[in-house]
Amino acid sequence: MACAGGGTAPCAQGPLRYTDGGMTDEPPSVSPETRSAAIKRYQANLDDEIDGIAVYQMLMRAEKDPERRRIFEDLTAVEERHADTWRKKLTEAGGTPSEHGPSLKVRLIGLAANVFGVRSVLPIVRSLEAGAYGAYMAQDEAAQAMAPDERDHRKAMSRLERGRTLDPTEAILTRERWHKSSGGGTLRASIFGASDGLVSNTALVMGFAGAQTSGDFVLLAGVAGLLAGAFSMAAGEYVSMRAQRELFERQIELEREELLIAPDEETRELSLIYQAKGLPRDEADQTAARLMENPEIALDTLVREELGLDPSELGSPWGASIGSFLAFALGAVIPVIPFTFGDASTGFVVASASLSAVALFGVGAGVSLFTGRSAVYSGARQVGLGVAAAAVTFVIGRVIGVSTGI
Repeated sequence: MACAGGGTAPCAQGPLRYTDGGMTDEPPSVSPETRSAAIKRYQANLDDEIDGIAVYQMLMRAEKDPERRRIFEDLTAVEERHADTWRKKLTEAGGTPSEHGPSLKVRLIGLAANVFGVRSVLPIVRSLEAGAYGAYMAQDEAAQAMAPDERDHRKAMSRLERGRTLDPTEAILTRERWHKSSGGGTLRASIFGASDGLVSNTALVMGFAGAQTSGDFVLLAGVAGLLAGAFSMAAGEYVSMRAQRELFERQIELEREELLIAPDEETRELSLIYQAKGLPRDEADQTAARLMENPEIALDTLVREELGLDPSELGSPWGASIGSFLAFALGAVIPVIPFTFGDASTGFVVASASLSAVALFGVGAGVSLFTGRSAVYSGARQVGLGVAAAAVTFVIGRVIGVSTGI
């Protein structure tokens, strides 16, 4: 049922009423509590749509490909229509739309898109759209009418992750390798690597500062901690990734040998896989037979379905190693910076702690991109954990410094 005035959005305040003059779309009387709850919900929806507009505008500016940029422009226009709807409903409910700039999380997404590339943040945007779809489906008819748009946006992000266009078939056929290994995976690894370096070296530096050693000792300890931790992370990532890659390659090679030695057995195995997915036996047999006509496609399917591996996404040991080194070093250098300008006096210790706290908040806010939690909450939690670790090592350093007479 549409509101008077020709709009297509359903009325949110109540059904049409009969009066002496006919029907009217004036809502029936509602309690202040109900009206207040509606206004709060509409404002929250408007805030989300403003963030959506900002996200797509940032992606549009960061995107180099004209076709993909046009897609982000179209998505922006849809979000703007949604925002206008919520502004109108706020006004009709007696509220005043409150406009704001992009949230901290959205700004972080924009920053990551410029630093790591647009494709690196598409999984995050897809997750946000999925949340918006669920939130709208749980509200009134007006919100539910917008939910399909949010679902379409989520699908658009999925397709853009895999290819240049929104055509599903072409997107799958032209799937690119960046998706897991150098897109969102690199961004995630960088954030958590920086977090490790920041927390560990802040605690180390505060421990030496607590022992009241000279500034040179604190600086030396910080640089040593940075290098030791970064090389340790790099070596660990290289060995781990190399061992994992060799294991996966061996499993794929064994599957290839089985395909050559016993093709009938592998055909039956493929059929059983598809039967387990719900296909009737005859259809599963036919599908398996067609796949076996091309050995490479059959191998790829067996590896994915039986082993749960993507042959194109085994990971790069050197890439993981270098990325871990740089991310850890980037985080670890922050608490050391103040001590390059002076001694271990109270002022420089406070400066190091303050700079580290700001960086910890930024890292925590970055983590919120993947957890879906509030950027402020995640940032504050990260600061709390880092401060706790630094405080413990500072106290221990002070105790050791006093007891040893340093």
